[in-house]
Parts: sequence; structure tokens; C-alpha cells
Amino acid sequence: MQGDLNTAVSDITADSREVKKGSLFICLCGAHVNGHDFAAKAAAQGAVAIVAQEPIDVPDEIAVVYVEDTREAMEDMAPFFFDYPSRKMRMIALTGTNGKTTTTHIAAHILHKAGNKVGVIGTIHALIGDKEIPTHNTTPVVIDLQRLLSMMVDEHVTHVCMEVSSHSLVLGRVKGCEFDDAVFTNLTEDHLDFHKTMENYAKAKAMLFEMVSSENQHKTGKSAWINIDDPYAHTMIEAVNTEVCPLHTYGMNDSSAELYAYDSKFTGKSSRFKVRYHENDYEVETRLAGRFNIYNTLGAIGAALNEGISMDDAIEAVKDFQSVPGRFELIDEGQSFAVVVDYAHTPDGLEKILGTAREITEGKIIAVFGCGGDRDRMKRPIMGSIAAEHADISIVTSDNPRTEDPEKIIEDVVVGVEKVKKNKPDLYYEVIADRRQAIKRAVSLAKDDDIVIIAGKGHEDYQILKDRTIHFDDREEARNALKEVK
Repeated sequence: MQGDLNTAVSDITADSREVKKGSLFICLCGAHVNGHDFAAKAAAQGAVAIVAQEPIDVPDEIAVVYVEDTREAMEDMAPFFFDYPSRKMRMIALTGTNGKTTTTHIAAHILHKAGNKVGVIGTIHALIGDKEIPTHNTTPVVIDLQRLLSMMVDEHVTHVCMEVSSHSLVLGRVKGCEFDDAVFTNLTEDHLDFHKTMENYAKAKAMLFEMVSSENQHKTGKSAWINIDDPYAHTMIEAVNTEVCPLHTYGMNDSSAELYAYDSKFTGKSSRFKVRYHENDYEVETRLAGRFNIYNTLGAIGAALNEGISMDDAIEAVKDFQSVPGRFELIDEGQSFAVVVDYAHTPDGLEKILGTAREITEGKIIAVFGCGGDRDRMKRPIMGSIAAEHADISIVTSDNPRTEDPEKIIEDVVVGVEKVKKNKPDLYYEVIADRRQAIKRAVSLAKDDDIVIIAGKGHEDYQILKDRTIHFDDREEARNALKEVK
């Protein structure tokens, strides 16, 4: 240790570029960058205190505290510095491979309609009421998350609906958060480049249910809502301490679910279904299409019920919920066929979106899709097979290739397509690496009553290439293509 340890600090950061006068700077050891190399720069920019785990050379007046692990210290310090903001609001956490974003926004919509001021944190953005704040991760890093939650407290937010990714749970981004409700949507193959096995992936998700039912948390009135139809539901259920947190289930296949949906009917723009809850039956109508959105709606209603919203009020609220950007988003330029942009970028997500397309269209399904680079390679042929099985025409294209060669990624996808083609010799597909041209081609092939599904990027307005990131929005490209064919 060195310097005056009673030094007052006005901010906390692990990014030397964000250091200002009065900051405390935490030196993190990353995979590519060592924060200790920036300690002198941080001091020069006004840092008055530094936390380190390796020797650093800074002026004697700078307070320096040495710890065994700066990342663990940061996870403890950030919530403390911002005075544990999650304890001052009701926190609804939603986790799963698919459906987190939509479920989060439905829950927020129900709570808002009931008169609450709601914050949202997720893949697309963060919201404080109607004010949008850009985010860089599904779940922000621990300092950014605690700062954001503190802002929400200052803005008198009463409820926060938050996506919690498996990465954030394993990497400690949600350390210091105290959750009131946890919802599990589903678990399908994704992020195996990080987790290695589905079992590890499931255990990572289950950490949320350990958190929400921890005896060490300061809050009461907890709930855990789990999709009982999912094969990994048992992993989440086993993580819940039911003495602290009541366990609830929802589903469409198992009639023992506490929230059980049945008798579903779909159009291209809506869903109707019935829900049995505590021996009562309710009629539900939403502007969301597809079975997967029934699951999303059930999970959101479950969390809302625990927050004191009545079943009748929740059902009334979901009637006018609009789709989330890039989630089964209809692109309408007056054409005689449907065009849908969706974020589906996993095997399960693609299968569900194509299954929904089959339920709502009388014509052909034309699928445009690809796979991201520097990510789980095992899912590429699987997604190729799924598209070949469920679409009438598949166009394999580039997604976010990142540092990989787009053509090589496409080759991995085509392996799965060709596997299906052996048993379906009439199967038709095309390979068009240029995503803009792929979308144009799909639109040009569409006839009356067909549906074009553009999958993988959803709300994203960029494409990550090897040497740069460019502006690219599937929705814009679809509209431009439709205007050309009119």
C-alpha cells in the first residue's frame, strides 16, 4: 500500500480512457491488455487511487491498494461504491438462449401499464422510462451495470427488467445484484466456444436461480419461473432454494405447469390462446406470432404476477404490446408476400422461426441466413440442415464473419444443407456471400403468399468484417429490395 488510504474518490473505472480527476482506477489483467500498463496514464489523467495486483510505478501521493485479484475486488467494490442500487428497486432477471429480449420487454410493458416506472437492460438497449441508453453487451460489465442501476434509482425507477446472459453470470458482471424474480426461457446450442458443453452452459444459467434464492440476499417476495417444457428445466429447478424463493413453472406441453397455455391459434400478425392458472381459464390475445412467443408471454406474465399484477390486468396489457425490433419484425412495403426479419442465430432459434413461418403461410418459405465468425463452429452444419429441412428455398449468406473468411463459414453451413439434400434431391438452395445481394435475391424469388425469413442479425445495424465494422441493417436492405421489385 502507498499514499493516503482515506483519499475520497468521485468515480470508479477499469478503463484508463474514462479516468477523470478524482477517479479510482482498477488495473485488470485481460487476455490481450494488462491494465497495470496504464496505471501511470491513469494517474496523469487525475486518478487519486489505484487498485492493483502487480507492482506499479505511480507518484507517491496516489493511494495504491494491492489485492490478490483485481477482478474479484472490482466485483465487490462496484456495488458498494454505487450503494447497492439493486436493493432499492424490484429486479426481474430473464435468462435463456432465445426469447430473453422479447420476454424482458413484455414484462416491462405489463409493469408500465400497471403504473410503474420501469427500467430495461438488454441486448438492444437500456431504457430508463422512455429514455434510451446504448449498451455494448447483453449484460453490461459490473461497473457499467452498477452505474446504470444507480442512474435508474436517481430517476425513481421502481422495477428493472433485465436480460442476464450466461457470460455475465460466469464472468461476475451481475455480482452485487439482488434479484426478486428470475425467469428461464429455454436452453439450446449456443456459446459452446465459451462453455464447451451444454452441461456447463446449463450450469451457468442455473447460477441465476442460485442468486435469486440465496439466503444472503436482503429482499423478500422472490419468485423463480421456469419453462417446464425445456429439457434443461431440471437444472434450473435444482438450483432453486424453495425455502427462500417459491418455484413456479409455465409451459405448453406439460399440463401440470402452473401457467399452462393451450388451444393456440396463429395468424401472421397475432396469436390467440388459452391459459389455465390456479384452476381458472383465461383467453389471451397478443400481436405476436408463433408458439415461441406464447412461451415468452407466459414467462413475462409469471414475473408480473409475482410483482402484484393481476392475471386480468396482465392479459389486458399484452393485447397492445408491439414486437421488439428485429424479433419477427414484419417488413411491409405493400407487397403480396410476407418479409420477416428476425434475430434467430442459433439452431433452435432458426427452427422455431421457420416453424412459425410454416404455421402462418400458405406459400413457400424462403430463408436467408448465415453464421457468425469466431463463434461456435459446431452449430453451422446444424443450422444448414435445419434450413434445408424446413424452408422451401434456402439462401446461405454471410452474417458477421469477424476475423474468419466468409466463404469458409458458408462451406461449414453447406455441409448441413448437402446432408439433407441426399434425401431430398429436389432441394433448392443458393450460396450468395454478399448479404445485400442475398436479400435482394430472396425478395425477387418470392411470389404471392410466400414468406421471406431473413434470419441472424435482427435489430443489428452493422456487420462485423475482418478489418472493419460497416453499417448494415437487414430491415433497410429488405425495404430497398422490396422497392426495387415493385
